[in-house]
Amino acid sequence: MKRTGWTALALMLATSIALAQQMPMSPRGTAATQVSGRWAEDKPGEGPRYRDGKWIVVDYGRPILRGRTSVFGTGAEYGKAISDGAPVWRVGANQTTRIRTEAPLVIGGKTLAPGEYSMFIELTEGVWTLILSTQPYQEKYDPNDKAKTFGGYNYDPKFDVVRAPMRLQTIDLSIDQFTIGFIDMTQQRGTLAMWWGSQMASVDFTVGQ
Repeated sequence: MKRTGWTALALMLATSIALAQQMPMSPRGTAATQVSGRWAEDKPGEGPRYRDGKWIVVDYGRPILRGRTSVFGTGAEYGKAISDGAPVWRVGANQTTRIRTEAPLVIGGKTLAPGEYSMFIELTEGVWTLILSTQPYQEKYDPNDKAKTFGGYNYDPKFDVVRAPMRLQTIDLSIDQFTIGFIDMTQQRGTLAMWWGSQMASVDFTVGQ
């Protein structure tokens, strides 16, 4: 191989190593959708454009299995490993998971007003409860701050605005990186779903008035 070839290979290797060193253990992720909008033609022949849609956005940390085969555990230990001793799971990793909605949403029979909320899950084997909360949260972890959450730490149920049971099912494949997404969407309703390992959890919602 010519010197220029070795130089290019060394540069590629150095770039790959630098990228790996910069990557967090649980990269951030975003799930997003729009509801309540309409497709309309502004001018004949230009094709329709989506107008007046309202965003629903989830920002969360995306942990990776890294060889783990029973990430949620079983029995009395169910959920303890991923909750790291917190009373609820942060629905991902690192900072508290946040959901922002520009439209009112009805979840579990409760109406969630437009705004930004923290998201948690109360984990029990076979029973998951989605929690949406107005409790303030920390951008960076401060162990001296006992009022705001970081992940599931300092969680206080008095701030809960929605508690909704989730459907659980085992899927026939393994999802390596924790993933949140929106499925079966229309402009009036949809399903918030999440997958990790062979576990899928979901909760339906409708768009309020």
